Amino acid sequence: MVEVEEALLGHVESEAPFVTKAARHLMEAGGKRFRPLLCFLGAETGSGATPEVLTAACVVELTHLASLYHDDVMDEAALRRGAESANARWDNLVAILTGDFLFAKSSELTADLGPEAVRIQAQTFSRLVEGQILETLGPGAEDDPLEHYLRVVAGKTGSLIATSARYGAMFGGATPEVVDALTEYGERIGVAFQLADDILDIASESEESGKTPGTDLREGVPTLPTLYAMRSTDPADARLVELLKQPLTDDALHAEALGLLRAHPAMDEARAYVAGEAAAAKELLSVLPEGSARDALEAFADVVTDRSS
Repeated sequence: MVEVEEALLGHVESEAPFVTKAARHLMEAGGKRFRPLLCFLGAETGSGATPEVLTAACVVELTHLASLYHDDVMDEAALRRGAESANARWDNLVAILTGDFLFAKSSELTADLGPEAVRIQAQTFSRLVEGQILETLGPGAEDDPLEHYLRVVAGKTGSLIATSARYGAMFGGATPEVVDALTEYGERIGVAFQLADDILDIASESEESGKTPGTDLREGVPTLPTLYAMRSTDPADARLVELLKQPLTDDALHAEALGLLRAHPAMDEARAYVAGEAAAAKELLSVLPEGSARDALEAFADVVTDRSS
């Protein structure tokens, strides 16, 4: 992971100092590096890390970073990872072009990995963008809001995390059976990872989730707990459902909704869904022999679940 950090800094260096500065802005603000880590864990199902695995780890992280620059423009976000977002520090044009620069660098690195990696990256990027478009449009009149949301999460988050695990297994020399299993494992873990954030946004009493508790609620962003709660037909939930249907910019209404939602069975229902995804992901690891690689991947799934507890 130390090598990843060093490599990332090198990959975003430009002949223009300002471009380098803008491209390193979010990278230097920190981040979990969830995707490169999973890439290296995936490689352990084969013969271990290779130079290609390191390159693949940089590909997935650069793709993720690029998407953050664009997300912040669309969300008009002022902060990212506790630092000023690129669009707030400079402007939307700089943020969009910096995201494009990072996507280009990611594509350039992918080309070094061969045509199969290029095809996988293109498919992943297509799903990521489609997920963002679906989120922007929202569910149609005939769509189930929960199913629509899960499709958005699978595209925006699950797709790239699936590719992270897939690349690791591929370039680590794992068998085709293991590569397929790790790809689905990554998809499920990716979805569970995002949904655990949904739960933390409601349940956390502090800013451990990286943002002020109830931020999604205040901004009217649909999440797994709120969508479950809004399905309720129980008269006792009428007040909560009413609150969730309106903007919660008022502090008193926001606090009321947050309190009601924290006590609602929707929270346990959401936790059960996340736990189910993590359990299904761990089942996929049955193709691996018992040992440190399987143990690490199982522990990785458990960490995702524990975040939502």
